[in-house]
Amino acid sequence: MEVGEQVEQQVERLLGGQGSEVTGCDVGLEQRDSKPASLRKNVTYIVCAVIFNEKEEVLMVQEAKQDCYKQWYLPAGRVEVGESLEEGLRREVKEEAGFDCEPITLLLIQEQGPQWIRFIFLATVTGGSLKSLSAADKESLQASWWDRQSVLPLRGRDILRLIDCGLKYRQDPWHPVTLPVDLSCRHVVQRLVLVFTGAEEQIWILLVKAPVLHLPTAAAVKTHAVTWAANMVVQDAMPSAYRDHDVNTLGAFSLQHNGRQHGKTDGVCFNTLVKLVPDHVGRNEDGEKVEWTGTGTPPPVENPRYVWHQVQKETLREKLLEKTRNTSILPVHSLY
Repeated sequence: MEVGEQVEQQVERLLGGQGSEVTGCDVGLEQRDSKPASLRKNVTYIVCAVIFNEKEEVLMVQEAKQDCYKQWYLPAGRVEVGESLEEGLRREVKEEAGFDCEPITLLLIQEQGPQWIRFIFLATVTGGSLKSLSAADKESLQASWWDRQSVLPLRGRDILRLIDCGLKYRQDPWHPVTLPVDLSCRHVVQRLVLVFTGAEEQIWILLVKAPVLHLPTAAAVKTHAVTWAANMVVQDAMPSAYRDHDVNTLGAFSLQHNGRQHGKTDGVCFNTLVKLVPDHVGRNEDGEKVEWTGTGTPPPVENPRYVWHQVQKETLREKLLEKTRNTSILPVHSLY
């Protein structure tokens, strides 16, 4: 099997929601502040549950913390050392709402750089009972089903968007079921399926040549959004083209996390679809605006470490075209 064929097979696995072992990092580890991810030290992962009953009421918990006492919020909290994301979700829902639950899919990822990432899950109740005031503790005062119409003092209005996102997904799932893949990672990294679309719907993917041909992986840096890693790769591969192209991370096919060995497997790998799009108003060497005239082919790589690979398999080309048009993958939103 040719190496390019092997890479296309890996891309197909990622498109199917699977993972792939992270064996190295091509960009970003040379940054001064790039250290292995370690919960409670340099990364914080929040899990948040969106759970509905048969009436489409949403599960809410009343806060016990002093700074938001008696206000209401979705069941949410920090992942603890040694937990997977799903284990953290089940624990938080049990502690705060009294229910056992199972995640259905990730709905959305929100991030403020690698130091704060929130994973929002759509989940379903599998057992337990609604927490009442008589069971109030430091985790929460009580839980309740909210019809979304009656007045409820909310801790934050940010959850209204998350609830709406959950309702829309239940009615019309716009991306495949996506749950964390149990594969370890030392750092918070972005693996890129970075594509360029030609005028005749050809698709090219940017690859790194050594040690074997592979998809580029870049470490997130704490001064920027996690998805800034894609910009770092383009800057490294084709610095001249970076000025007149937009680097758009469209979302994640899958994500990988293990978390069992503190400080060694606390990282997350986001397997992302990234589109390189020409900015149709470019600038010349004097900084003056000029109308861009496209060639229909990707910008040339300037760093010999990289190469463009034109996708040969027709079904893969069609899948990538469809994903880039409809963005039918898990959204990753930067809150920077």
